[in-house]
This record gives sequence, structure tokens and C-alpha cells, in this order.
Amino acid sequence: MLKKLANRVYYMPHYADTDRPALGLICGDAFSVIVDSGNSPAHARDFLDLVEKMDIPPVKFVVITHWHWDHIFGMKTMNLLTISHEETKKKLDYLKTLKWDDAALDARVESGEEIEFCRDMIKLEMPKRDRLELKLPDLTFTNEIEMDLGGVTCVVEHVGGVHAKDSSIIYIPDEKVMFLGDCIYQDFYSGEWSYDQNELLILVDKIKKYDVNTYVTGHQDPKNREEMWNFFDELTSIGEIVGNEVLLEKAVARFKEVRKTVPNEEQLEYIQNFVSGNQKK
Repeated sequence: MLKKLANRVYYMPHYADTDRPALGLICGDAFSVIVDSGNSPAHARDFLDLVEKMDIPPVKFVVITHWHWDHIFGMKTMNLLTISHEETKKKLDYLKTLKWDDAALDARVESGEEIEFCRDMIKLEMPKRDRLELKLPDLTFTNEIEMDLGGVTCVVEHVGGVHAKDSSIIYIPDEKVMFLGDCIYQDFYSGEWSYDQNELLILVDKIKKYDVNTYVTGHQDPKNREEMWNFFDELTSIGEIVGNEVLLEKAVARFKEVRKTVPNEEQLEYIQNFVSGNQKK
């Protein structure tokens, strides 16, 4: 069964072994909406099989949070009207021109267009990809759209962020639940994993303006309001400490001076992320 987050909101948890992200389901009185389509036809089928066992209004739409493979490879299998930001559609239009066999994936890793992690996860999730067919979104928006599902509404807003510039969030005000996709994560595609402090602050402001009790991220367990805001506060604080520093040693020294302690493993990773972001400027 899907896990219940609120009266009208459910989700399928992420599965790290093959990089399956969390998928969502929002149920109105008139129709239901799915959040993201999965990282493969099999992932999409597994989700739809669980949805079919539920006594809910018919699913009419899939909303895509961003263009990365693990969120869009199940679109064709779901065979529903798909909604995305206009930039997401442009990215998918390009992805449709690519080949996805082992040789093509290896070549894109070699050229730097793809990263090893995604290549390896694609091969694990889909050993055979000869029948993989990508689908373009049917409907796009520029800034924000609101959907009335009957008895419940959901707001889809483009928020951007360094992980993927086209990232959108899905907010269900009646249930105080927000699907974040991967927007809070680092930039994985531009060399060393990185954060940009200014872009992070803009993103956090967009997210915090909503009244949310439960946040669903793509590759972690859901977080309550306190957990998510603590994460944001810690991350932005580290970004402020690092400032414009481009040397890891100096950034760590500054952290020790401000916090009066040695950074733990997670804090050290975030320090490196901000340093890497500064090095790219």
C-alpha cells in the first residue's frame, strides 16, 4: 500500500538501491493527480498497481517536478496527461534525441554530459532499454498554476534552485503537504557537487512562504516542519560562514572559529559544497 501523509495525500517511498524517487498521489473528489512518473516503466507500473487497488477518483494528470531521468522515465507507461514547467518540456525534448544503450550512456559520462552515478543507476534499474520511449509533457506553465481536484486544491510553482533550474514544487494547502522533488539538493552536473548561497536563499524564501506541516523530498523520508526548517537554517548558516571563500581549508577554519567546534561529516560536506559553488563563479 501507499503510505498516507494526510487525508487526501499519499506517497510511495524512495528506494535508494536503484535511485527510485518518492512518488506522490493527491486525491480530490473529482479526480486525482500523481506527482512524478518514476525512474522506469517498472517503477511507474509498481506505483499504478498500488493506485488501482485504492478506492479513489480516477487519476487524470501527472505533474513532473523536474527533468532528471529518475522523475520522467515512467511518463509513457503512466499514459496520462502530463503537466510540467515549460523549461522541463524543453529539456525532455532534448532527451528524446538521445540514445540510452550502454555505449551511449558510457560516452556521455566520458564527455561529462552525464554523471557516473546516474549512468550506473539507469543500468541497475533498467538492464534492457531497447524499448524505452520518452514522452513530452502535454501541458506547460511559466510561473505557477492552481488545480482544483474537487474538495482539495494543489498549487504547482516553479522555484528553480541549483539542482535543476526547472524545478517545481507541488503544494496542497488543504492538507499542508508539499512535494519538493529534488529542488533542495546540490548541483550534481557541473563538476564537484555544489551549492550557491544566493540561489539557495532565494529558493528557501519561496518554500518558506507556504504553511506546510509535511515536506516530501525525492530521495529522503518526509520531514515535518521543524525538521525541514532546521535543515534550511543549518544549510544557510554554513553558506553564510563560508561566504565567498574558495579554499576548503580556510572555510573549515572559519567554521571552527564561528561555531567553536570541528565540523561533523555532514557539515564538512556542506562546507565543501559551498566552496565548490564559489569556485565555479
